[in-house]
Amino acid sequence: MAETTTIHQAIDRFIENVALSRSENTARTYQNGLNTFLEMLEEMEIDSYGSISLINENFVSLYARYLKSYSPATENLYINIFKNFLEYLIAEKILQLNMYQIKLLIHQRIRKPGIRLPQFPLEAIGKVILYAQETLPTLPCKDSAERLINLRDSAFLLTLADTGLRIHEICALRRGDVDWFKKKAIIIGKGNKEAIIRFSERSIMSMRNYLNERGALDGAGSSHLSSFPIFARHDKGAGKKTLPITTKTGRLIVSRRVAECLGEAHPAPSHRTLSVIIS
Repeated sequence: MAETTTIHQAIDRFIENVALSRSENTARTYQNGLNTFLEMLEEMEIDSYGSISLINENFVSLYARYLKSYSPATENLYINIFKNFLEYLIAEKILQLNMYQIKLLIHQRIRKPGIRLPQFPLEAIGKVILYAQETLPTLPCKDSAERLINLRDSAFLLTLADTGLRIHEICALRRGDVDWFKKKAIIIGKGNKEAIIRFSERSIMSMRNYLNERGALDGAGSSHLSSFPIFARHDKGAGKKTLPITTKTGRLIVSRRVAECLGEAHPAPSHRTLSVIIS
């Protein structure tokens, strides 16, 4: 069966299986994790429409190494999604794999998150992300500035959730930092070291929508576009200048939009909590 089943077909069947037994958000999370695996195969010049028999236990180590540019929490999430995919292949007799070796490799290769995340209901996180993705961009607005703020906050929340960026890192992002075609950016991260950040399709699209809407404002400036911030101020104090938002504003975006979505009485999740739930 492995000889006639392609990698893409096996992933599609697995996601269909997850969708039948789990929530829509969970199925989307699994799809994101395996899409990242497909990106790795593409970079390795491995045909994802080739036979699933190409996949073996060693791909656990390869994928874990590929995920080092992600936050530890995202790495942990995606590698466990990949483990579940391999368990599915074994259960369905699509592949014969050594599950003990796979679990041992995972234990040896993945990093552990350095801090314990605050408890926050996964269902609430899913609602906030859905609100950012589907509701915020379509809210009625009194003027163009309010529309820009809604599009900015939508892109900000989705990018924060899907990349694991810290608040000060996302606030400092510039247009020239992002490779829009490869969906990644190189930033100066913790310890003053370079780090590669990879963006999801939805975060790239939300940033593009926001920046397209902001085109007239950016075009009025004298600076080169690449030096402009991704996430800008749209208050009266900024005037016609394209100024970056502060970390204080970034935290206010999270708390304000969570309150809008879930109610004032609901505590806002930290940006690190948001980065774990990639739906």
